[in-house]
Amino acid sequence: MEKKLNYQIRELKPDEYRLLEDFIYEAIFQPDDKKMLPRSIISKPEIMVYIDRFGVLPDDYCLCAEVEGKVIGAVWVRNISGYGSIDNETPEFSISLFKEYRGQGIGSELMDSMIEYLRRSGYSQASLAVQKKNYAARMYRKLGFEIVGETDQEYIMKIMLK
Repeated sequence: MEKKLNYQIRELKPDEYRLLEDFIYEAIFQPDDKKMLPRSIISKPEIMVYIDRFGVLPDDYCLCAEVEGKVIGAVWVRNISGYGSIDNETPEFSISLFKEYRGQGIGSELMDSMIEYLRRSGYSQASLAVQKKNYAARMYRKLGFEIVGETDQEYIMKIMLK
């Protein structure tokens, strides 16, 4: 019988925000483990906008999953002009887990926790962008996100919170 992973979900502390560099790299959909993008890709402005000076903007909020004192995943929102931005009022999701922790329901629980936080905080909707080939697109649909736009490679998705 497979042992269920013992983890907790909590708010990411300001002294841990540096971990978002690892998680934004993990969030980049890379379907071929043999052709990984260099980690330096996170320094591109269109990617850095998701983590640069996190905690400074009024809508910055991050939850993490922790196992035995190690942060193994994070979900965060910012109101930025990113890949999944739909307007100036809607925070955009980012989420990632280290590979060895995927497929165990942790990502769904992180997303559920952040959706509930946004509801309680009075947001009417949230958005995200996901590669069409990314298995996570199915998870987002199950959580209530709907496709509201697309590019050749990505879906732009939105969830109504009210």
